[in-house]
Amino acid sequence: MRRAVVIGATGQIGRPTVDTLVRDGWAVTAASRGGGRDERWPEEVESVRLDREDDEALAAVLGDGCDLVVDVVAYGARHARQLTSRADRIGSAVVISSVEVYEDGNGQGFDTMRDTGDFPEYPVPIPETQPTVAPGDATYASGKAALEAELLSAADRLPATLLRAGAIHGPHSPIPRELYFVKRNLDGRRRRVLAFRGESLFHVAAARNIAELVRLAAARPGARVLNACDPEPPTVAGIGAAIDAVMGVETETVLVDGPAPSPSVGRTPWSAVLPVVCDMTAARRELGYRPAVRYAESLPETVEWLERRLAGRDWREAFAGLAGYYPELFDYAAEDAWLDART
Repeated sequence: MRRAVVIGATGQIGRPTVDTLVRDGWAVTAASRGGGRDERWPEEVESVRLDREDDEALAAVLGDGCDLVVDVVAYGARHARQLTSRADRIGSAVVISSVEVYEDGNGQGFDTMRDTGDFPEYPVPIPETQPTVAPGDATYASGKAALEAELLSAADRLPATLLRAGAIHGPHSPIPRELYFVKRNLDGRRRRVLAFRGESLFHVAAARNIAELVRLAAARPGARVLNACDPEPPTVAGIGAAIDAVMGVETETVLVDGPAPSPSVGRTPWSAVLPVVCDMTAARRELGYRPAVRYAESLPETVEWLERRLAGRDWREAFAGLAGYYPELFDYAAEDAWLDART
């Protein structure tokens, strides 16, 4: 039986990846910092503890060798070298990267947007041949670019598929963007404000669809870079409407022609000034990719997980990662003041 090692197995992507590989006939070793398990995994999944920074611990998990390593948490050149230095024990690898590595034609990317506020003007859709930021270790994007560069330079020794994921969604997310609409519905907020007329596009990626891409890439090892997103990105307004349908509520949406009036009013985790849409042609052509789930179909389990995780807790405690990025996400007083002034 083919053996796979999944690093970061108990995270948002790792859980469905382990499940998908097992169903595809792989013997899976699920490695994570805590060594935990998902309740849906079958008993034959071997769960082990692994500190990703411990080279010897990683060597022990690989053992005499495996056919596949799926690295969900790899970041930077050092993690890439951990894998390439043990290429004699690894048949092939699938490693998660990010669409944040892309730059536009003016040298703008997500990093410069955060520094200057200038949003990158990407082509629509973005192909894998689009330029990327310079490899480094100063930012998330440059670290992922360094990871990619190091792995691709060793393609003759370790065939690795790099999956550039979009706005990942699904249960167990450290940054669950869907909370923006779910919490408002739970709190009885029946009016909401959306910047850019709710038409922003930030390509989403279901964790289950990324797991499907992992499965397909594992069956066809090679050195390649592929976008890893859902077939089509819903608009922000479309996301809100789909979540309303799952939760059985009706809301009124107030649309703003242009940017959010303030960080507290109208800004969502998908509010891109210009569209960020990835070309999925290569994944279909090279791997025969078809989505395991559509966005609306994926929402019930996401909404249920969010409600359960949020029950009786402050959202900033339950989702500290999201609060770190968007501390003013639920400033209802500011929202009401803006709505009252507008009326």
